[in-house]
Amino acid sequence: MTTTVRPTTPRTGLWTVVGFLVGVEVASGILQGYYTPIFSDIARHLSIRDADVNWFEAAQLVVSALVVPLLARLGDLIGHRNVLLVSTAVTALASWAVAFSPGFTTFLVAWALQGFYVVWLPLEVSIIHRRTAGTGRQTVLTRRAAAFLVAALELGVIVGALTSGALVDGGAASMTTVLMVPAVAVTLCFVVVWFGVAATAPAGHGTVDWRGFGLVTLALALVMGGLILVRLQGPGSLAAWVLVLLGLLALVPFARFELRVAEPLIDVRLLATPGQWPVQLTAFLFGMSVLGAQIPLSTFARTDPAVVGYGLGASAGFVSTLIGVYVVALVAGALLLPVVARGLGTRGAMVAACVLVAVGYGLFLPFHGSTLEALVNMAVAGVGSGGLVAALPAAAAAAAPADRTGFVTGMTNTTKTIGGAIASSVFAIALATTGSLDPDSAAGHAPLGGYLTVWAVCAGTALLAAAALLVVPRQAFAERT
Repeated sequence: MTTTVRPTTPRTGLWTVVGFLVGVEVASGILQGYYTPIFSDIARHLSIRDADVNWFEAAQLVVSALVVPLLARLGDLIGHRNVLLVSTAVTALASWAVAFSPGFTTFLVAWALQGFYVVWLPLEVSIIHRRTAGTGRQTVLTRRAAAFLVAALELGVIVGALTSGALVDGGAASMTTVLMVPAVAVTLCFVVVWFGVAATAPAGHGTVDWRGFGLVTLALALVMGGLILVRLQGPGSLAAWVLVLLGLLALVPFARFELRVAEPLIDVRLLATPGQWPVQLTAFLFGMSVLGAQIPLSTFARTDPAVVGYGLGASAGFVSTLIGVYVVALVAGALLLPVVARGLGTRGAMVAACVLVAVGYGLFLPFHGSTLEALVNMAVAGVGSGGLVAALPAAAAAAAPADRTGFVTGMTNTTKTIGGAIASSVFAIALATTGSLDPDSAAGHAPLGGYLTVWAVCAGTALLAAAALLVVPRQAFAERT
């Protein structure tokens, strides 16, 4: 006797669920935007040097890169909503620990564990993708919902950045109180998911590939550790490059093992299909600009042209305005994605977004001497970036089997994070040499050539991503029957 397992019937409509998930992405945006304006204040709060703040970024990137494949696979096995709840709970506890951490070490550990939030958007896309099965418009509805989620994310970034800046500038609240705001937001996010998002039946079967997880953890830890050493000790560090080489070599036994097991943690065969590898490669290349270029853009804007002959000489407040323009452009790009996709198709829309990113950063090469030029460049790159943020997980889900959507959407975040980490190290090397001829007045400023390198790499990787997407079969993202 054969028993047919049917998905559980959602207790609420699709767009009601999307509304609750929008609240989750607002909280995610607050996490991503809240701390950036106050890193120096956090350093003083912990009695550490500003340079030590880099450890927070490195630790969280490592955790994010490791947990996303595992949590995405668990989402396919035990339900995407259940894993969303678990990751939200861990992030909430870590956020409260960040607020009350007494020193550098506990703050570092808590900050790293906050990296669990990066799996939220892939899980949400998987939830929506599952709920739209059988509608005949699964790809369209998923892409449209993803655009709203990304718009909510970027709105949260703006709200977070403005709120933290206002609280710190006001001076009335202690740093512990200031750091409690994201913890409150994430805790409310857990309540929203618990009561607002109905569970659906797991899409996959099997077990978690713990051996594969151990091997990929080893490979990523070695590569990321080597890149961190490059960032801290410079490109002349032999130990750093040995670690990077060992990490890359560790991928060989990992790939061989994954090809042999029935239920791999990272499905190498699936990632190698024509509909997947260009999307994942695009996510990797896109991460180099969307994650790696943030700090160089900020430091360039703050550089005083009267001292070194370049830069915008912007105040911290005006840098927030620049960030706001970029985020608004991201929102516009995410919301325009469904419209452009109707005319150009999903693949065409993603190629167009990559080209916009390339044009935006490419414009920085000749035009970087005024605030207006920087605003225009960032707006162009922002529209393309917003389209890619919304399109990548939806495209990966559309080109994957129904029981592997959580895995492939999670992998877009993993590859993007790894790309950002690599770019962050490369850009740190490019900007390491002082550009000052006067050690008393301009010590510590990066050379203009370093910034030109950053923008050229961002533009070049975006064009490579566009080329990769051109080889995707035209019907890879079409509606499945």
